[in-house]
Formats: sequence, C-alpha cells, structure tokens
Amino acid sequence: MNLETIKQLTVIQLCFAITFFTSGMLISSLQGILYFTLRRINKKLFRKINYYLAYTFYCQLVFLVEWWSQSEILAYIDKFEFDKYFGNEHGFALVNHHYEIDWLMCWKICDAIGNLGNCKSFMKKFIQYVPPMGWSAKCVDCIFLDRSYEKDKEIIFNEMQDIATYADPVWVLLFAEGTRFSPQKHEVSQKYAEKNGLPILKHHLTPRTKGFITSLQGMKGNINAIYDVNIAFNESDKVAPTMTNLLSGKKVICHVHIRRIPIEDVPETEEGASKWLHDLYVEKDKMQESFSKTGDFFVASGVKKIRPFKMNRRLYSLLNIIFWNIVILVPGLSYLIGLLFSGELIYFSIAIGIITAFYCILKFFIRLSQISKGSSYGIEKKKP
Repeated sequence: MNLETIKQLTVIQLCFAITFFTSGMLISSLQGILYFTLRRINKKLFRKINYYLAYTFYCQLVFLVEWWSQSEILAYIDKFEFDKYFGNEHGFALVNHHYEIDWLMCWKICDAIGNLGNCKSFMKKFIQYVPPMGWSAKCVDCIFLDRSYEKDKEIIFNEMQDIATYADPVWVLLFAEGTRFSPQKHEVSQKYAEKNGLPILKHHLTPRTKGFITSLQGMKGNINAIYDVNIAFNESDKVAPTMTNLLSGKKVICHVHIRRIPIEDVPETEEGASKWLHDLYVEKDKMQESFSKTGDFFVASGVKKIRPFKMNRRLYSLLNIIFWNIVILVPGLSYLIGLLFSGELIYFSIAIGIITAFYCILKFFIRLSQISKGSSYGIEKKKP
C-alpha cells in the first residue's frame, strides 16, 4: 500500500478530523473567553493574542494544501508590488467565487504574506453559531450578514470601521458576487443584468455593489489599496478542486492573478464606485474566459502578461500540525483504543459513538464547502 492510498483511507482522514475539530474547540473556546474579557479591557492586546490563536487553527487547513496534498499555487503577481505591499498594509480583496476551495486558496496566500491570523471575510449569519469554525470567525471580527442590505448596511459599515483600526495589516475577503457560482444562479444573474442594463457576464455572477460601497465607506482613510484576485483551475486537470480531494491527499494546481489597485483609482461617489466595480468584473470575466479557452489569463483578455512564480511551502503549517497531533491525536487515539479493547460493551459503545461523531462532523464540514450544497441566495424563488 503506497502513501497515496493511505491518505485516502477513512481512518486517516478521521485522525485529521479528531485533531482539527478538538483543537478547534479548545482554541475557539479560549478565543471566546478572551473576547468577552480581555477585549473589553485591552482590545490591542486581545487582537495580538487572537492573531496567533486564529493562525494555529486556520493553519491546519493550510497544511492540507501545501503539505498533505502538496498542491501548488502559481501566482501571477507583479514581484515588485508583492515584495513591497503584500502583507504590509490593509487590503480589501475582491475574489471570484467559482470553486469549492477558492477561500482556502486565499488563506494559503494570506499565510504566504504573513497575515493569515488577520484574514477576515463576509459570511452567512448562521455560520457564527457553528463551532468551532464559526465561533473562531466571530472572534476574529469576520462580518456576518443576513443577506438583506437594509439589515446589513449598518453592520457592514460599523464592522469595517472597527477592522480599519487594527494596528497590524489585515486582509478582508469580499466575494462580491454574493454567493458561489452555479449554472442556475448564473442564469438568474444574466436575466437580472439584461433587465437592468448591466454587463452580462459569462463566468461570473453580477457583482453586488452596495456592500462593496458601504465597505469602502467604513474603511475610508485607513485602506490604501484594493486587491483584485482571480482564481482559476484548469478544467483539463485530472483532480477537481474540492475539499474531499485535498483531504484525500490529491494534488491540485491553482492559478491566481492578483493586481494591486490604489484606492485613489476607485471613484468616491456611489454611482462611480458602482460602475467601477461592474467594469472590473467585465475585465475579470475576460481573464476567466481567456483561461478557460487557453489555460492562460492573458492571451485573449488584453491584460498585460505577468510571469508566474510558485508560492513556496512554509514550515510553520507542518510544525503546527505536528504539535497538535502530539497534543490531541496521540492521547486521543490511546484513549479510544483503550475503550475499544476494554472488554466492556459500554466502553466499546462509547468509543464507537465518539468515532461516529467525528465522522459526521467531518462530513458536515465537507458538505458546507460543496457547490451542490451551496446557498440558494441569488436564485429566484418559485411563487406558490
């Protein structure tokens, strides 16, 4: 049995689940305690400590990308800008939302530039109640939305104002399409665009401009640049970009083009900023069209060609997972094995119950990332 086969064994994946979710409960619980205590006394110190707590949790998923599956990210980024700006300033990243793991690729990029622990994003409101990921996200100031602009406007503005006060560089990820791309949602989006005289996009949903504009208003004066992030996977690749494949140790190759746009380039008026965002997504669509046809962002898009470089693996995620396996998995497996071979039916049943619980939690986590199980947001509801 080779290593690739071993990685695909359910028992091995359960070992990762035991480590990840148990450590996650410990970390997120500690974050919660500090959130309701230290944060009220010394917000700056809380954020410093919370950065490392979030990092040691999120970094376990980055380990899946760079060490477990040995996946690669080919970064099409101006090297001068990468060295000078990336990770050294607050960034507002506009990301296409086409794949199950595009958010995880963003985490890998944030880890590479040194601000994974300060990576924020917009999420569905219910996620904040789902431990341990939701609890941790709440404590790191991710923004949870009702998906109704009238309800969310004040939340977005206030949260972005608060995030802008961070002393250390922060990246806020915004999937401006509002939900992950699917053929059904795309059809509805195109009809909406045609009806309202907006650009009809082939590879993206029509971006939602109100949240974007409110976010900029909240961070006004405290953000220097917007980062235009375009993620793509070659459709001819044998391994699909899914969480299941990463967990099975299967390598994927991610192509990501990131362009730094000075905030001065974005019009200050709501109408101007709205048009700017639509125009940006027209360009993003051309790049995605070029990549889908040629495997290259630039050949048919008219965008200036940039030579890619490979984002290197960092030792921290490997050392981090080794630490948590020693702390959680070794004693955890010892305990489970003791129960299984205790000779007592009740202890055997407890062990089976624990294993089943972790298996169900793992499947639930994977299900959240799957496109087929994605949000119905953006889909027209049928009238009764």
